Amino acid sequence: MSFETFADFLAMGKHGLYVWLCYGVAVLVIAGNVLALRRQRRRFFREAAALQKRREADSA
Repeated sequence: MSFETFADFLAMGKHGLYVWLCYGVAVLVIAGNVLALRRQRRRFFREAAALQKRREADSA
């Protein structure tokens, strides 16, 4: 499909709003997943370090 102007590309034959909203929602979901995974990873390593310190303190 060829578009005459950039505005035509954005409008996508009157389906632009739907198309760009879908892209926006997809980007938000992916970004949310990445941020949630980073948060969980940080929490995991923090809890693992605390557990290791407790084990070292108990064995000492």
